Amino acid sequence: MKLSVIIVNHNQCDLLKLALDSLIKAGNAIDYELIIVDNASTDNSVEMLATDYPDIRLIANAVNYGVAKATNQGIEVSRGEYVLLVNADTICGKETLDKVIEFMDVHADASGLGVRMLGPQGGFLPESNRGLTKPWMAFFKLIGFGKNLPKTRLSNRNHKVWVEEFQTSEIDILADGFMLIRRSVLNEVGLLDERFVQYGHNIDLSYRMRLRGFKNYYFPKTYIINFKSQNQPKFSWQYIKSFYGAMLIFAAKYLFKLPEIKIEGMQLYPAQYEVEQ
Repeated sequence: MKLSVIIVNHNQCDLLKLALDSLIKAGNAIDYELIIVDNASTDNSVEMLATDYPDIRLIANAVNYGVAKATNQGIEVSRGEYVLLVNADTICGKETLDKVIEFMDVHADASGLGVRMLGPQGGFLPESNRGLTKPWMAFFKLIGFGKNLPKTRLSNRNHKVWVEEFQTSEIDILADGFMLIRRSVLNEVGLLDERFVQYGHNIDLSYRMRLRGFKNYYFPKTYIINFKSQNQPKFSWQYIKSFYGAMLIFAAKYLFKLPEIKIEGMQLYPAQYEVEQ
């Protein structure tokens, strides 16, 4: 099988239906599978999938495990040479899957690929080719981590390795809205770190791939539309805990040498995936 498409859903019934219709149309000429991991939705998502898409593989969780763990559930049962992680609120262009697979087939050094992302009004989303939102950029500047991400827009706007909207180029971080990953690379670097419950899992995985010497690419010759509907209210406690907690996990994982801390039912450190020095 050429491609496994994995979507994690939580209460995105209407948008999920749009996403699936676009993916099915785009995958018309591809040997692929669709896997939906539902994180305890209460909006009839599971019923809609069973009725309208009976041939799609569904994993229905009784509780919300978060994005990283649910994604790993999908990857573990998938069979494709390539694994596409795509958000439930994303509409795929009709030629997108054909084009990204063709690129990966030709570029054997590519571990992963992201595409040009547009907002619902058609505007370009800058995280398409830097992989980072503004808070993460500020965080990496603050901790001095920018030197480890030379191909990411963190400082000088005229830096020669910066990527323009329509320029195919190597990048550091893949945006989480659409991540196409070579399975052989996942087998080598490991799955998503499940401590990144809602945010940061794409940054961590992309960075681990770069540490192993693989290349991530931004490919703008096709597009997706990302509604960004899954963003939580920025002043809610859940957002603060998930978003800034992910930053602390990342810092502890890559910047600090901490003793192992064990709490019953939880291991905070060391990280599941070690960093090669």
